[in-house]
Amino acid sequence: MLTLIAAFATFIASFIAVPILFGLSRMLGFYAIVQERRCKVYVLFGKVISVLDEPGLHFLWAKLGWRALFINWVGRCYDIDLRLDQEYLRSQPVNSEEGAPMGIGIWYEMFISDPVAYLFKNTDPRGSLAANVSNSTVRCLSNMPLSDMMANRHTMSQTVRSEVSPQSHDWGYRLGSIYIRKVHFRDGDMIRQIESKVVNRLRQVTSSIKQDGTNQVNIISSTAERQAAVEFAKAGAIRPQIVGATLDEISRDPAVSEAMFNVLETQRILDSGATITLIPKGQALLADLLATAPDPKPSKPAPSRP
Repeated sequence: MLTLIAAFATFIASFIAVPILFGLSRMLGFYAIVQERRCKVYVLFGKVISVLDEPGLHFLWAKLGWRALFINWVGRCYDIDLRLDQEYLRSQPVNSEEGAPMGIGIWYEMFISDPVAYLFKNTDPRGSLAANVSNSTVRCLSNMPLSDMMANRHTMSQTVRSEVSPQSHDWGYRLGSIYIRKVHFRDGDMIRQIESKVVNRLRQVTSSIKQDGTNQVNIISSTAERQAAVEFAKAGAIRPQIVGATLDEISRDPAVSEAMFNVLETQRILDSGATITLIPKGQALLADLLATAPDPKPSKPAPSRP
């Protein structure tokens, strides 16, 4: 029973009594908690009496005195976010030096540097900063050469940042990084003309590359054919000399010469496909009979005329 009573009392104290006590302490202005990258601005009777921008636990009675007791009842506390914020402005209209209508997309960072100025010097500091960046972009980047506008984005970003920063700081905003992300043409007809010119140029370059390749192949082929013809001509001119020198060397030995010519004659007879009849030596009558015998191969009949 005592354990249950102790557990119930602990539950009541931890989840009901302690939050109520802390809530009453904050309502009476005893303390305030400032989160990381946050700021609290206390205003009493139309006057800023304290700015808490350091994260942690702050005891208001030590900072505000007797006013801490009434600050949450008759005063007002502004909770401001000091974290880094980003914005992107799309297609800001500018004209190049050549008169081409261009659009510039600009990305920039900003954060609150002076909470009091942010609250009371401008009713819409974020919108004013965006308008200031847009006006600075149009004013600083108009009438630039088109080639510089398409290539030198880092220089354009620095130019816009140096123009905007002093004015934005007066409104409690400090400008961070600025970067020109996109530069494009705004006229649809101009875009189509440029695309057509680019396509035609690519076709010309492709045709030129193909023609150059064909010419190189033709040059290589003709060079190879000419060199081959020269070598064949040299071989044809040298062949009679080589054959003649070889025959001269063979003819010096009669036995070798006779054997070679016999072999050549036999090879020629075999290659001709003629019918060969071998007759024993001393058989003259058999030779006459064979000569008078009809051809064993049947002759083809003559074609009949219509």
